[in-house]
Amino acid sequence: MALVKEANEFTHILRVLNTNIDGKKKVAYALTAIKGVGRRFAHLIVRKADVDINKRAGELSNAEIEKLVNIIQNPRQWKIPNWFLNRQKDYKEGTYSQIIANQLDMKLRDDLVRLKKIKAHRGLRHHWNLRVRGQHTKTTGRRGKTVGYQRDKKK
Repeated sequence: MALVKEANEFTHILRVLNTNIDGKKKVAYALTAIKGVGRRFAHLIVRKADVDINKRAGELSNAEIEKLVNIIQNPRQWKIPNWFLNRQKDYKEGTYSQIIANQLDMKLRDDLVRLKKIKAHRGLRHHWNLRVRGQHTKTTGRRGKTVGYQRDKKK
């Protein structure tokens, strides 16, 4: 016999950390809608919060949601190792942290501005809108630029 929740207890769209989360998905996969939270990190968060992995996001209670948010915002207090975090050894503070949502965009922009300012090779490649990570650029990734060459017409 299956347990069926009443319609008023199920939330179809949750608002967590400035992100809309689909309540019909399982908790771990629903959390991946938050920018900066991947599948592995989401599964780790759910396990640390002692939430049933098979539960749907819309079935979560307010206490469970608050616990998940607390773990996402303070992962080191919940003994999540440093190598699991997405911002390791920050160049300004030297701290390890998990950056999410709007903070992720700001940190990425700040990093690119810093690289451009010090005229690092990566910063210059970003500035010129070229490939940064060593890919070949002779024939690929032209994105609307001229392809090949045109021969001169014979007179």
